[in-house]
Amino acid sequence: MTTTPRSAAGTEPVPSPAISETPGTDNAPRPLLAVVLAATFMALLDVFIVNVAAPTIGSELQASGAELQLVVAGYTITYSVLLITGARLGDRYGHGRVHLVGMALFTAASLACGLAQGATELIAFRLVQGIGSAVMIPQVLSLIQRNFVGEARVKALGAYSAVLAVGAVAGQILGGVLVSADLFGTGWRPVFLVNVPVGVVLLIVGRRVLPRGHGSARGRGLDLPGLVLLGAAVSLFTVPLVLGQEEDWPLWSWLSLAGAAFLFAGFCRYESGLARRGGDPLIAPRVLRHPGMGLAVLRILAVMAVNGGFLFVLTLHVQGGLGYSALRAGLTFAPTAVVFGLVGLTWRRWPAAWQRALAPAGFLLTALSVAGVGLVLDGGGDGGARVYVAYAGVGVGLALAFSPTLTRALATVLPEDAADASGLLATVTQLGQLTGVAAFGTLFLNRLESLGAFEAYTSAEALSACMFALAGTAAVGAVSGLVLRRR
Repeated sequence: MTTTPRSAAGTEPVPSPAISETPGTDNAPRPLLAVVLAATFMALLDVFIVNVAAPTIGSELQASGAELQLVVAGYTITYSVLLITGARLGDRYGHGRVHLVGMALFTAASLACGLAQGATELIAFRLVQGIGSAVMIPQVLSLIQRNFVGEARVKALGAYSAVLAVGAVAGQILGGVLVSADLFGTGWRPVFLVNVPVGVVLLIVGRRVLPRGHGSARGRGLDLPGLVLLGAAVSLFTVPLVLGQEEDWPLWSWLSLAGAAFLFAGFCRYESGLARRGGDPLIAPRVLRHPGMGLAVLRILAVMAVNGGFLFVLTLHVQGGLGYSALRAGLTFAPTAVVFGLVGLTWRRWPAAWQRALAPAGFLLTALSVAGVGLVLDGGGDGGARVYVAYAGVGVGLALAFSPTLTRALATVLPEDAADASGLLATVTQLGQLTGVAAFGTLFLNRLESLGAFEAYTSAEALSACMFALAGTAAVGAVSGLVLRRR
């Protein structure tokens, strides 16, 4: 079974095809590793940079709360839906070639985002950015596995995990630096434009060092009907969740949510039928039926929804309500990301007797910590040192809830199902974050609107409501194992 690194505060496992043990023909593996890791770092930075820059984007583009949610979540919509398809494109047309295509699209979309003149343009280009990332990132692990063997492969995968762990912290800090610096009066635009020179350099070097193979003519099918059904279902679910609050929940929003449920049911039925006919469904039904996979999907959805919602609403509060600069906001979140990375990289070394209890304990700690954030920040204060303890508790709890769940789910699947399982959990990770931003962002904005003003006190009250809702979601994750095992 292929090795899949753990998530780091918003990153995810990347689906990879069955890997040959024969190293590739590339004679410069170190430059190859540098290129693919730099691309991974760039894509990861983009997620967290935008999160920190969101309030500034909203004020400068006069974006509504719903538009701001779509700026953050738009990238995730296309990325989550196209992630598995991106992996299959690499298997069919060659991982090096497809990686370069994705990088070119990501770089061009970053330039377009940085030059956008309105919120609608920015949302559209963020969707394109997500497409580029979905084509580029799934090739990284495959390129590492095909071009490194033995101890060199272990070291390369270790470097990949380190990039995931560091990228979350670096993205938040770099985002704060770029927005606060206001380079040449450009405000938030450098958070996207910084990708352009980096992407151009990686494209030039990548053309020299990445393998140019054509892939396998017998690569797995792309399942375009399944892709359309899944994309439509995700869109019909997300749009009313984001826009419904501003429109006072009109009839179309409820019809859209009902349509999403209908299309998702149709997607599941189509995928089952395609598998019975011997086709290549996006998500193999037998993987979903694997013991423990249903629990893993539910837990990963819960933990990533908490992660996405927590970061989004807290960013709005500390910058909009407390008046923090973007840099201070980025530094504020650093304890959560640092602790998440450290725990994610070390939990396997903890006593064996603790292992099965780590995920439920992580959910409980997350519930207590996010509730603690709400209590400490209640009243409009900055929380002092206590809030950083709560932030660190959130990081530890999220890491314990996510990493053991992911690892245990992937460790028990059959080798021939490893790529499908990894792709499923990667997609679920992204959909969880998307749901968190949409649902809890809407709750925060709705509560804030009902209070009538965006001030420290009212923002803190809206934040408190969200934190307790997040705590409830984490509590569901904690008890889900008991319920599903009993069933």
